[in-house]
Amino acid sequence: MDFLSGILLCLCLISCFLIQALHRRTRVRLPPGPKPFPLVGNLFDLGDKPHISLTKLSQHHGSIMSLKLGQITTIVVSSPTMAKEILRIHDQLFCNRTIPDALRAMEDSVPWMPVSPRWRNLRKICTSQLFATRVLDANKENRRAKVQELIASVNDSMVKGLTVDIGKAAFKTSLDLLSRTILSVDLADDDSSSSSELTKEFNKFVTSLKDEAGQPNLGDCFPVLKKIDPQGRRRRFTNHYNTISGLFESVIRQRLEFRKGDDYVASNDMLDTLIDLREEENEEDLNIPKVIEHLFMALFVAGTETTSATLEWAMAELLHNPKCLSKAKEELDQMIGKGKSIEESDIARLPYLQAVIKETFRLRPVIPMLLPRKAETDVEIGGYIVPKGAQILVNIWAIGRDPSSWDNPNSFMPERFLGSDNQIDVMGQNFELLPFGGGRRICPGLPLAMRMLHLMLGSLINCFDWKLEDGVVPETMNLEDKFAVSLEMAQPLKAVPKEIVME
Repeated sequence: MDFLSGILLCLCLISCFLIQALHRRTRVRLPPGPKPFPLVGNLFDLGDKPHISLTKLSQHHGSIMSLKLGQITTIVVSSPTMAKEILRIHDQLFCNRTIPDALRAMEDSVPWMPVSPRWRNLRKICTSQLFATRVLDANKENRRAKVQELIASVNDSMVKGLTVDIGKAAFKTSLDLLSRTILSVDLADDDSSSSSELTKEFNKFVTSLKDEAGQPNLGDCFPVLKKIDPQGRRRRFTNHYNTISGLFESVIRQRLEFRKGDDYVASNDMLDTLIDLREEENEEDLNIPKVIEHLFMALFVAGTETTSATLEWAMAELLHNPKCLSKAKEELDQMIGKGKSIEESDIARLPYLQAVIKETFRLRPVIPMLLPRKAETDVEIGGYIVPKGAQILVNIWAIGRDPSSWDNPNSFMPERFLGSDNQIDVMGQNFELLPFGGGRRICPGLPLAMRMLHLMLGSLINCFDWKLEDGVVPETMNLEDKFAVSLEMAQPLKAVPKEIVME
C-alpha cells in the first residue's frame, strides 16, 4: 500500500511539474510585460493617463508587451513595425473588436460589429455612397454655409471683446457640419424647433459617452461581473442611446412622409442617399431595424468629438508656436487672400496647412490607442504568441513620439511633412501616422473629417488674428491632456479674436 501510495505521489508531483513547466513555457512565449498583481493584474499600472503609462512601460518592456487588466490578457504594440503586423500582415486575424461593456448598445454599429457579409456591405455603402468624392462635393455648400456661421459667431465675439472657447465652437460647428451633411438640419441650433429636442438629447448622450465609456469599468476587466453591471455604466449609457436612437428614428419617419409628396425636392444628404438605396436598389441590410439609426449614431459620435478635439489641439499648438502660426497665415495670405474663409477646393493648394493637421495628428492623436481589437486565434508576432481572445491596443500616441521614427518627436514641427521626401499620409499605409487606424477597419469617414478640419482651421486663422487670454503667453500655456473618450485638453483653450490688419 505504501509502495502504491509512493507511486501515486510521484505521479502527482510529476504531473504538477509538467503543468508548471507548460505554464512557464506559455508565459515565456507571451510578449514581455510588467509583473501582474494577483486578481487585479496590471490595472494600477495604467493610472489616469494610460496612453502615457503604456508608453513608459513599452520603453522598458519593448514595442510589443502583454499585460493583465484584471482577467483580460491585453497586448499593446507601440512601434510602426508592430502596428503593421496587427493592421496589415495579420489584419484578418485581428479585425474584430473587444467591445467595452458600457457601449454594448452600439455593438450593431459599423465600428463595433464583427466582420461579416453584412458589415462588408454596410462598409461598402459608407465608402462608395456616403463618403465618395462626388457625394461630398454635392453637399459642400452646406458645409461652406456652416463655416461662414462659425466665422460670423467669432466675429460677434470679437466685436464684444469676448474670448472664444475654441473646443466648444469647434464642437458646435462640427455638429452643424455633420447634421447638414447627414440630415439637412441644424442640429446645433437650439432655436430650431425641428431639432431642439434632438440637440438637447445629443448633448446629454455625448456627456454620457464621456462619463460612462471614458472611465474604467469593472465589467471590462472581470467578465463575471458583466451580467450585474456593478457600476451601472451600461444601463445609464443604454438609456441615453435608446433615447437619441428613437429621435433619429422619428427624423427618418418624417423624411419618409415628406418623400411621399409630389413637391418633395431631394436634399442630396446622406439620409436621402440611404433611403434611395433601400427603395431603388433593394439593399436588404438597410431594411434591418435600427441599422440606419446605428450608422448615424456612429457618424455623429466619431465626427463631432474627434474633429472638435483635433481642431482645438491644432489651434493650441499654433498659438503655442507663433512661428508656425505665422507660416500658416503667410501661406493663406498668398494663396487665398488675407481675411477670407477658405473653400474645400483650396485645400490642395495649402501644403503647410495640411502639414499642420498631420503634425497635430502625430503629436496629439485624439484616439491615442485606437479602438481595441481582438485576436481570433493564437498568432505569432515578433517571436511571441498573441493568444486567442486577447485584447489588442495599438498605442499611436507612443508611435507618434517614437524617436526612431521622428526627429525631435516632442516638438511641434509641421515642416517635417513638407517636401517630396516627406509624403507621409493618413490613409493607413504609413504606420508611423495612424490617426484613422488602418487595415479593413480604417475609419470610413476619413474623407469628410479631412475636409472639415482644413476648412474650419484654415478659415479661423485666416479671418482673425488671435491672442491668448490676459496673463497667458505661449510659453506658459497649459498643454496637459485629459484621457476620456477622446484625448482632450485638460484646460479648455480660450483665445481672443482680433481684427486682421490689412496692409
